Amino acid sequence: MTATDPRRTIDAIWRMESAKLIGGLARIVRDVGLAEDLAQDALVAALEQWPSSGIPDNPGAWLMGSAKHRAIDALRRLRRQERKHEELGRDLEPRQDEPAAAIEAALDDSVGDDLLRLMFVACHPILSSEARVALTLRLLGGLTTDEIARAFLVPEPTIAQRIVRAKRALSDAGVPFEVPRAEDLSGRLSSVLEVLYLVFNEGYSATAGEDWMRPALCEEAMRLGRILAELAPEQAEVHGLVALMELQASRTRARTGPAGEPILLLDQDRARWDFVLIGRGRAALDRALRLGGTPGPYALQAAIAACHARAGTAAETDWPEIARLYGELARTVRGDGIAASPVIELNRAVAVAMAEGPAAGLAILDRLAGDRSLEGYHLLPAARGDLLDKLGRREEAGAEFERAAALTRNLRERDVLLGRAARCAGTA
Repeated sequence: MTATDPRRTIDAIWRMESAKLIGGLARIVRDVGLAEDLAQDALVAALEQWPSSGIPDNPGAWLMGSAKHRAIDALRRLRRQERKHEELGRDLEPRQDEPAAAIEAALDDSVGDDLLRLMFVACHPILSSEARVALTLRLLGGLTTDEIARAFLVPEPTIAQRIVRAKRALSDAGVPFEVPRAEDLSGRLSSVLEVLYLVFNEGYSATAGEDWMRPALCEEAMRLGRILAELAPEQAEVHGLVALMELQASRTRARTGPAGEPILLLDQDRARWDFVLIGRGRAALDRALRLGGTPGPYALQAAIAACHARAGTAAETDWPEIARLYGELARTVRGDGIAASPVIELNRAVAVAMAEGPAAGLAILDRLAGDRSLEGYHLLPAARGDLLDKLGRREEAGAEFERAAALTRNLRERDVLLGRAARCAGTA
C-alpha cells in the first residue's frame, strides 16, 4: 500500500480504524480515556514509522498490535496499584500455553459489540447531553474537535473542554463497559441516536477537507443504527433514523461528478440512486410508523427523504408536502444542536421557495438573518444566494455566494459556491 502523501493516508486510515481500536482497547482496560490515549500512542508511532517504512498491508492490525503492547505495559503498571487489574492483566498478558495469536484474537473479537458498548458508555447518564454527544463523536466517529464544534455551531474550546471533562467523569465513576440493561435502555437512546445522526451527516457532507463526502462514516453510522434497531425493535425513532440514513445514502453515487465535484439534489441523475437502499429505507420508515404515536424528528426527516425518493424527476417532487413536513418537524424538535429550529426553518424556507416561489422562501430566510446561532453557518447565505439569483438579483446573489464560500471549510463546496458567484458576476 503506497501513497504520495503518507500523512494524508495515515489520517484516512485513522478515520476508519480509530473507533474499532478504541472499542477493543476499552473492553480490556475498562477506561475509555485510557483506551483513547493508548490508541493515540499507536497513531504517533505510525506517524513516526510509516513515512519511512511504508504503510503496512493491514494498517488496522498494525495499530491494534502497537496499542496492545502499550496496553500490556499500562496494565502491568496499574496491577501494582489496584488489585482489580490482575484479572484484566490476565486477559492481555501472554501465558506459556497461549500463543500470541490468541491475544490478537481477544482484542479483535466482537468488534461490533465493542463499538456498541463504547457508544453506550460515552452516552452514560452521568454526563450532560452535550458531553455525551461530543465524546461519542470523538471516540466513535473519529471527528476532530473542530468538526464537532462546527456541527453544533459552538466554539471549538467549548467542545474540547466537554470531551476532557467527560472522559475524566467516566474514569472517576468507573462506568462499566457494557450495553445497558433493558430497563435502562430507552433513557440512553436519544443521545445515541443524535450521535449517529451527526456522524452520518459528517460523512454525507464533510465539514472540511477536499472530499465532499466520507462514505465510511455514513456506512459506520448505518451499521450501528441497524444494530440498535435489532437491540430496540419497539423504539420507533431508532427505525426512523435508520430509514433517514438509508434514504439519504441511496443518493451517494449521484452526489459527485467524475472529478469528485458536488452535484446538488435537483441536478442529480436519479437513475444512479441506489434503489435497494431506498427500499430498505422505506421499509424502516413503515416500521417506525406502524409502531404508532406521533412521529418523532427522525421519522419526519425520513418522510421528507421518502418524498424525494418517490419522485422520478426533480419536477415531480411534492414540495408542498415537504414544506408541511418541515413545519411539523420544527414544532416537534426542541433543544439545540445541528437539528435546532433555525436550521430546520432554513430547510423549510427552501421547500417553500420550491412550492410557492423564491420570494416566499426568501422572506423566511430574511427572518433568520439575525439569528446568532447561524452567524457562521454557510448554508444560510448559500440559500439566500440561490433565491436571490432566481429572482434576478444577481449582484446581491453573488455577494451571498462569496460569503458562503468564505464560511465553508470544505474545498469542494467552496469551489461550487465561488463558481456560482462568478456566474452571477458574469465572469464564468
